[in-house]
Amino acid sequence: MTDADMIAFHGLSKSYGELAAVRALNLAVGRGEVFGFLGPNGAGKTTTIRMMMGILVPSQGRVVIDGLDCRSERVAVKRRVGYLPDNPIFYDYLKGREILVFVGEMHGQSRAEASERAAVLLRDLGLDDAGEEFAVNYSTGMKKKLGLACALIHDPAVLILDEPTNGLDPRAQREVQERLLRSAAEGRTIFLSTHLLNMAEHLCSRIGIIHRGDLVAVGGVGDLKDQVVPGGSLEEVFLRVTDPDDPARSAP
Repeated sequence: MTDADMIAFHGLSKSYGELAAVRALNLAVGRGEVFGFLGPNGAGKTTTIRMMMGILVPSQGRVVIDGLDCRSERVAVKRRVGYLPDNPIFYDYLKGREILVFVGEMHGQSRAEASERAAVLLRDLGLDDAGEEFAVNYSTGMKKKLGLACALIHDPAVLILDEPTNGLDPRAQREVQERLLRSAAEGRTIFLSTHLLNMAEHLCSRIGIIHRGDLVAVGGVGDLKDQVVPGGSLEEVFLRVTDPDDPARSAP
């Protein structure tokens, strides 16, 4: 890991008996970079993210974020990271605004500071009219946007997002992508998993593709196209490097 890296994976592995969910992942993500983590269902994306957040214990290796070990220093890591899980869960009978203020206070903000920050985020994410509504009445898409607001409430240096637009309609997807672009422009490092290749191409400075626990490709979108399918699309790159029957499949 160098001073230019915000996130570094060192031989990170996770096994469940004979099943290797993630194998010897070595990867660095630079400060201020938007990195897309792509892969088919069951490839190891969410397992990797859960190890980054200290939710799962690696079988081998480690992850370092901003110089902190994600397992042994996970409390300090969470102060620097905003995390959005694929399926955020909230207390049903707290209001959206109350949830945001609570999360802000848990990160050390005063009630006034957290309330002011919550109002801005609710407006930015199109939830200002739902701020006084109980979370039990939120749609899947509204919960996803509230989860993103919770990830941003303490102004973290790093965002780790698992399928941030899953369950959103096209307009809401665009709103979330625009908010992420603003976050990137503000200098945050963003590590996101997604199934949406067009979103990854639009947002990400680099991408990595994981398949059956192995990192099979990593690089800029243009570079990967040139190396894997010259003149082709990101979809063709994805299909080629995740094709188990392609003898030419290898990580560039």
